[in-house]
Amino acid sequence: MPSFDLLPGAEQSPVILHVPHSAREIPAEVRAGIVLDDPALERELDHIVDAHTAELAEEAAGLAGTTPWRFVNRLSRLVVDPERFPDEREEMLAVGMGAVYTRTTGCEPLRPADTDPEPLVERWFRPYARAMTEAVAERLAAVGRAVVIDVHSYPSAPLPYELHGEGPRPAVCLGTDPFHTPPELVAAARQAFGEVGLDSPFSGTYVPLEFYGRDPRVSALMVEIRRDTYMTEPGGPAGPGLNRLARALAALVDAVD
Repeated sequence: MPSFDLLPGAEQSPVILHVPHSAREIPAEVRAGIVLDDPALERELDHIVDAHTAELAEEAAGLAGTTPWRFVNRLSRLVVDPERFPDEREEMLAVGMGAVYTRTTGCEPLRPADTDPEPLVERWFRPYARAMTEAVAERLAAVGRAVVIDVHSYPSAPLPYELHGEGPRPAVCLGTDPFHTPPELVAAARQAFGEVGLDSPFSGTYVPLEFYGRDPRVSALMVEIRRDTYMTEPGGPAGPGLNRLARALAALVDAVD
């Protein structure tokens, strides 16, 4: 099983829908390093997985006037989290959730505290980062710009690991970056989704490090959708809200195109 897929869109589209946290798959050799028993691991996956976001992006891509590209992680973020900084810049290291997690959403042990992250970073994180860098570079070469729209979800009630869980939890939270998120991209998202919040409870965007803070042709926006608006929490089935959100995401894609 490949660890990620780049699903082609229209050659003239600058948009990449990035879906990093939708999967539950953990290779056997990685599972061996996780200390949770199987029922506890399933419960952790229910809490940590952005369930149904791959389906959301797929449906939105089909509805959009110009088909966006999609970059989808096929492995659980418990293997590696491709959106974390792989070094001391990552604030989530404070709760054991850097590129390789050592703690759970409940701040309990996930891996031994002395786990060396480097083998997992080398095997899974760096190839993902290279492929995403190449995908953005291809959009820049083809159309002169790239727009990375991160598709996430988050629980309606804060989990213990959250560093900023005390803030508002809107139906849709837009994560922004002062360099890579222009006002017109935020305005387009507001128009598409209706009432939204900014940067609470999660903030920031994903941009490959080669372009991060350097190339203004790369725009980025994180779309965090509160899970109770489209699914049964935690880890349950999707409901009709998923279709409404897919239409809104497609409208955002069309506005950007």
